[in-house]
Amino acid sequence: MVMKMNTLFSTFVFLTFFHLSLISCRKTISYRVGNGFTLDFIHRDSPLSPFYNPSNTQSNRLRNAFHRSFSRASFFKKSSLATLNTIQSDISPIPGEYLMKLSIGTPPVEIVAIADTGSDLTWTQCMPCENCFQQSSPLFDSKKSSTYKTVGCNVEVCTSLEGSSCVKGNVCEYQMSYGDQSHTIGDLAFDKFTFPSTSGENVVIPNVAFGCGHDNGGTFNNYTSGIIGLGGGKVSMINQLDKEINGKFSYCLIPIPFDSSINSNITSHINFGSSAIVSGPNVVSTPLIKKEPSTYYYLNLEGVSVGNKMLKFKSSKTSPSDNASGGDGQAGNIIIDSGTPLTLLPDDFYSNLESTLVNSIRANRKDDPSGTFHLCYESQNGTIDAPTIVTHFTNADLELSPSSTFAEIEQGLVCLTIVPADEIAIFGNLAQGNFLIEYDLVANKISFQPTDCTKY
Repeated sequence: MVMKMNTLFSTFVFLTFFHLSLISCRKTISYRVGNGFTLDFIHRDSPLSPFYNPSNTQSNRLRNAFHRSFSRASFFKKSSLATLNTIQSDISPIPGEYLMKLSIGTPPVEIVAIADTGSDLTWTQCMPCENCFQQSSPLFDSKKSSTYKTVGCNVEVCTSLEGSSCVKGNVCEYQMSYGDQSHTIGDLAFDKFTFPSTSGENVVIPNVAFGCGHDNGGTFNNYTSGIIGLGGGKVSMINQLDKEINGKFSYCLIPIPFDSSINSNITSHINFGSSAIVSGPNVVSTPLIKKEPSTYYYLNLEGVSVGNKMLKFKSSKTSPSDNASGGDGQAGNIIIDSGTPLTLLPDDFYSNLESTLVNSIRANRKDDPSGTFHLCYESQNGTIDAPTIVTHFTNADLELSPSSTFAEIEQGLVCLTIVPADEIAIFGNLAQGNFLIEYDLVANKISFQPTDCTKY
């Protein structure tokens, strides 16, 4: 089987719950163009998540988030280099932060999957399974779905999937590996997807392409059965539903699980179609910049302000793909990712940012005992008096929440959630907290509106 390059981004990884099952108390409707719908978007460390471990402390969760951030960043960097050098790779970023529940087929079978803005292909484990990881729910059996059909080798969704192959007649096969050595191999197919809108109605969309995995393994656990791809590539869920949702989706992220003051029964949400439109006097928009790999969502960061001091964003370690694009200031120098918890900035720019913060903060600096975080301070109440941090994207200035930029990683220790990285910049999900963020893939822009996401 030909190995497939899938330069997938993300994840989240905020993990997303698409609860797409048909529940008896819900009304089921066929989706109509122009309608919108909203789904729960559940963080992996939320008490509502099957991943939730009550024995984990806030410190454990933040330190784990740090390591997941760098695991994803290392593969974003590799995929960008591979694209620049026209080298194909089948390795994708480690899926991460949000879970989704959904139902596939007729009759519908519920699955729990990881939602990832850094991945394109949606897939689930299927019977027969030659080599599968254990999952608590039954595997999807395509033979029992009257609406299931395999994808032919000459169909566009097959030919656009890098590394797809045909060794079993006219059946499109895929093979994908992730950065943590997890993998999935199987058949590309079409079937009906059912989404559980928060309105109480199930939304049904036919003929969604997905991977039916017959050989899957790695670090997935028994709470999940696959991936929901929300990236920008051709086979992603977003682009497949383009006509239905007009290329629009949005989300509002609650800053859990790192804020213990928030009600644990409240969850984030993700919106599609007309429900995703962000409007109002406080909305700012910035261009969504198209470049390879197309899976990722690129923005242009012009600078970062610390109080009244503006730091122009530039780096001697600009990524090769940025240099190749001509350096016109619109290259797309930072990735926005729901699957990476922390915000990562190139080493040299980070050093300038850190020194500016140190000169502005009147608190006792203290080392992180684990060496995980770079800039930390003593704190009696979980906060410090820090200057306002504003990220300046093209045409869009975002004032970041103090709780998203400095977090209490253990009692009496507050640390900066922006960290240095080698040749990569990612605007992570902690910084996105309490913004309603709309992705408009038709107008090629991303819009931000300050919002209390606990009330959204």
